[in-house]
Amino acid sequence: MASPAQSTTAMAVFTRIAKGQVRCYSAPVETAIPAAKRKYIPTSGTYPKGFSVSGTHVGVKASNTKFPDLALITSDTPCSAAAVFTTNKFQAAPVQVSKRILETTRGQGIRSVVINAGCANAVTGKGGLEDAESMVGKVDEVTGVAEAGTLVMSTGVIGQRLPISKILSKIPTAHSSLSSSHSAWLTTARAICTTDTFPKLLSRTFTLPSSPGHTYSLAGLTKGAGMIHPNMATLLGVIATDAPITPSALSSLLKQSVSRSFNAISIDGDTSTNDTVAILANGAAGGAPINSTQSNDYAAFQEILTSFLQSLSQLVVRDGEGATKFVTVRIKNSSDYASAQLIASSIARSPLVKTALYGKDANWGRILCAIGYTQGVKEGVVVPEKTSVSFKPVDGSEVLKLLVDGEPEQVDEERAAVILKEEDLEIVVDLGGGVDGKMGGEEGVYWFCDFSHEYVTINGDYRT
Repeated sequence: MASPAQSTTAMAVFTRIAKGQVRCYSAPVETAIPAAKRKYIPTSGTYPKGFSVSGTHVGVKASNTKFPDLALITSDTPCSAAAVFTTNKFQAAPVQVSKRILETTRGQGIRSVVINAGCANAVTGKGGLEDAESMVGKVDEVTGVAEAGTLVMSTGVIGQRLPISKILSKIPTAHSSLSSSHSAWLTTARAICTTDTFPKLLSRTFTLPSSPGHTYSLAGLTKGAGMIHPNMATLLGVIATDAPITPSALSSLLKQSVSRSFNAISIDGDTSTNDTVAILANGAAGGAPINSTQSNDYAAFQEILTSFLQSLSQLVVRDGEGATKFVTVRIKNSSDYASAQLIASSIARSPLVKTALYGKDANWGRILCAIGYTQGVKEGVVVPEKTSVSFKPVDGSEVLKLLVDGEPEQVDEERAAVILKEEDLEIVVDLGGGVDGKMGGEEGVYWFCDFSHEYVTINGDYRT
């Protein structure tokens, strides 16, 4: 016989089906990962030495009767740690607590990250802060850390208190379930999901110039499907590496890499209260530590981390609520990088651009409008008579020119329709400028998705 909670969930799903409110591109709580998304889930991985993880079912949200919703990531030894946080003024309790811990410890001696899904613990007053601190204290207790060795994150509905007793009672279970297996990493990635349709997990190996005999590993998990736009988004991310990196160097590396990855994606233009991306480095693979921003190792790892975080953040866009398209917008030949990114961001968050792409309509006038109203762009960067716009198919075939040096092209609508049927698309905007009048100037890139009917349905039905 079904439990009351299961009956309630079944009735909620039935009601949503009756109302036509079940996502075509995602899975309701009790169903499997959509077939179209399974290709993004890794079947194996190489994970950093000294780290163990677990995903445990708590039932933070009443409708969740079986899926893991408490994630624990821990290192056998103390780590250097760094994080970037939301710039929203209503910062959630876990954001405030984690920021304080990093400031107090100066990013040294961190061992663990604990994350719950189902409730954001945001705008919850002093009680919310106490709940976040209780989660930290319980993890420190079970891992044998004296104090301030754990970062905390939460995601879910804003304005509701955590069922803190349930969470605290399951933290020992999460600790006893720790494992370094691929299966454990995948379960942990699943445990931080909310409206996500698939767990987002990547791993990678690399070497550094000063230690060619050492093979290092990076692993990262993230979540997010809506309320996504810098700075940053309703997303959480944890990256772990066994490379040796000092806290000051790690903080600089993360900020630079996030600026070109998690801060270059957009789903709906909203920025949340809980956004956090953290990185832990335990040095378990040995070798010389990265401690200088001027070293060859620093430069090499910066490139590796940026590429890794770009791949990880792009999984968030591919899982955009109701999304049918993954779109890259590339701004070329700008006189400065900041202006290029502002223009890319403006296009990425335009509802009219996004709905046109969903409708497979080559309405490039909407792209030009978004370019033209972008605020903060330096004088002279956008010159209509020098601006060109085109669609670039991902299959390598010839680009479809829409506007060349301010003059409209005779668009082949049939070819446009073929290009816009594909899941992936690149929009190229050439500003025809560059630096000191020379072509080959700065380039800005953003990744975003389209707006469908389902986005409204999902967010109109979020709390139920």
